[in-house]
Amino acid sequence: MKIIAVISLTERGRILSVRIADALPEYDIRRFCFHTHTDQNAVAYDDLAQLAGTLFSKYDALIFVCACGIAVRIIAPHLRSKQTDPAVLAADDCGKYVIPLLSGHLGGANALARLLSERIGTEAVLTTATDIGGQFSPDSFAKANDLLIRDFSAAKDIAAAVLNGETIGLHCAYPCRNLPPELTVTDDAEYGIVIADTAEVSSYSVTLHLIPHNIVVGIGCKKGTAVQQIKDAVREVFDENGVSSERICKAASINLKANEAGLLQFCADFNIQLHTYSADKMMQISGDFSHSEFAEKVTGADNICERSAVLCSGGALVIRKTAISGVTVAAAEIPTQIDFERGYSDAVCCRIRERCAGLHDRRRRAGIAEK
Repeated sequence: MKIIAVISLTERGRILSVRIADALPEYDIRRFCFHTHTDQNAVAYDDLAQLAGTLFSKYDALIFVCACGIAVRIIAPHLRSKQTDPAVLAADDCGKYVIPLLSGHLGGANALARLLSERIGTEAVLTTATDIGGQFSPDSFAKANDLLIRDFSAAKDIAAAVLNGETIGLHCAYPCRNLPPELTVTDDAEYGIVIADTAEVSSYSVTLHLIPHNIVVGIGCKKGTAVQQIKDAVREVFDENGVSSERICKAASINLKANEAGLLQFCADFNIQLHTYSADKMMQISGDFSHSEFAEKVTGADNICERSAVLCSGGALVIRKTAISGVTVAAAEIPTQIDFERGYSDAVCCRIRERCAGLHDRRRRAGIAEK
């Protein structure tokens, strides 16, 4: 669950911060109010600069209920990169406007602004060119489909090419739907996007490689196994099988390991959740799994890492059980479908569909004319 800080300065801002928190139940909202205008459900503060410095690297998003200028000056010393900076928004304390200031696409500030617009009636003021024009945005698309961006300079080049009306080629190794008019399934283009499980060789002059963040790692280990031992085993197994450990989105194991300190720390360091299952539930799934009589005698499941990975992912194994220094590792891939409309507002999706329809109609008429 994403953690969002809502920071207010005035009494009207405090009231709006309550509305924002109530409107976003799917997020972990922490309210911070200036000490002269606070309440029992908020954290009081008296130094905004110090507060912002503390929160900036720890929260997924910061919503300032104040003037844009104040928010900009406060966050300026902490800016690092679009890959790591949190989403930052500013809302006036009357609740009329909400403005994404930072990380509009990757951080999700634009999507959060649109959500607030729908739920509390504020007007989302978006300034990113692709959103305003209802055009394809590589950053937004990648984030919404949980795809890893290999080269941010290529993403920037592709976004600029979209705005300049260039044809963008697409090579996708996964099922996809709602292809926007800016993209064409072809290898014959100067700019292109490749969606595959590895950074494949590309025919495009400028290639944006997008890799699905869709691997579940199944782990079995002895009681008291150190976190570094688990990390080393996972990385070695993934490297040997040519699978990037960056693709790991979840970890899975037997419920006997639900409180295993090393395993929990591994998940915390990878910023993923640990999913655990009973031996009975794991043994119910069908498939070609390696069998360990010892594991079955001790835990009730004949294979922990493979079975838990498949059960958690709902997909197939991509790495079979490998044992290293008392740690067993396997991996399964979550079935993936790429949706180019995912992450866009209904209004933008409507504009995309209209443009697609117009493009297909022009192509149809041109085909008829050629005959």
